[in-house]
Amino acid sequence: MKKFWNWKKKVVNLESGQEAEERILFMNGVIAEDSWFDDDVTPALFKDELNAGTGDITLWINSPGGDCVAAAQIFNMLSEYPGKVTVKIDGLAASAASVIAMAGTEVWMSPVSMMMIHNPATVAWGDHSEMKKAMELLDAVKESIINAYVRKTGQSRAKLSHLMDAETWMDANKAVELGFADDILFQKEEQGSEGENGDPGASRTENGTSDSVMFSRRAVNNALMNKLERHYGKTGKSVKDQAGIGLRGTIPVMAVSGRRRMPARGVKRRK
Repeated sequence: MKKFWNWKKKVVNLESGQEAEERILFMNGVIAEDSWFDDDVTPALFKDELNAGTGDITLWINSPGGDCVAAAQIFNMLSEYPGKVTVKIDGLAASAASVIAMAGTEVWMSPVSMMMIHNPATVAWGDHSEMKKAMELLDAVKESIINAYVRKTGQSRAKLSHLMDAETWMDANKAVELGFADDILFQKEEQGSEGENGDPGASRTENGTSDSVMFSRRAVNNALMNKLERHYGKTGKSVKDQAGIGLRGTIPVMAVSGRRRMPARGVKRRK
């Protein structure tokens, strides 16, 4: 398997004047681009490297996500590690990568980084029974992901579920505001970690409003449909029929044959 992680070490000066070795873990790219599920080698290799040293760890994340099973195991390994784990997101922590970030003792985000959470996805084909099984599997995986988010953020399961349904993108300020991150990297010391209204980590504008940003794909889609309704709605025809939405590139259900389920993004199945 192609490794999606890399270890480095550097010497740091302690306040006592002594030197210590800091372990740094870089996690870049797709998590487990090849199969991690039912793999006896790769998880053990990651765990061996994690436990090969002692002391605190700094984990830098820049990943679009990947395999939910791999993310779950890495989350558990980091949570059980006896030292402090400081997570620093310097680019993107999306999908399964956001789950790994939740294992950090502290989570810091670059002011130009993003975090994204959404529902797990897979591909399946077959009859209605196969489709039902796939839906039940995804529901179970989603609940397990929410467990990690609740542990870190303290948000309600219902709110987190809605954020995942909408495929929510958060900048650093919004992630801190919602509890997904603890603070923002490279902030000036005099700025402090509290805004004018006393909200930890939340930056405020002069009029007291938050300057954090959260992007929802569902909200964008709804806004587009509302505009189309206003433009086409008076004719009495379907908006989709008039705008040509969904008329091309669709595949009838009956055209898909076979009963075998194919694993896809986020979810792996045993052969």
